[in-house]
Amino acid sequence: MTTKLAAFVLGTPDPPVLADFYRALLGWEEVEREATWARLRSPHGERPGLSFQLETDHVRPVWPQTPGSQQMQAHLDIQVDDLERETERACALGATVEEYQPQKDVRVLRDPHGHLFCLFLPGA
Repeated sequence: MTTKLAAFVLGTPDPPVLADFYRALLGWEEVEREATWARLRSPHGERPGLSFQLETDHVRPVWPQTPGSQQMQAHLDIQVDDLERETERACALGATVEEYQPQKDVRVLRDPHGHLFCLFLPGA
């Protein structure tokens, strides 16, 4: 049996808007776009990709997690070469920096729809 991770999918109230954010952040290409679904791919290959599906009842996770709250089920880790510059660029695209930061060489941010993601330096 051969298996391969094909994509990571984020639920969102507006798939095209969130796809636009990650397309600009990652420099990836859009390969599919509908009101309920959008898909990006790296310019270096078709897979793995990053997809966005409509979830009209999406609830932002709480960070850091607290008992009884909507927990983060997954997040994206994005390696960068300049943490401050890329944090500023992500914020200019619509991300927000979280108050709680667990490590000095990692930045925890939220995308425009509340999904958590981390920017990190090599070796972190």
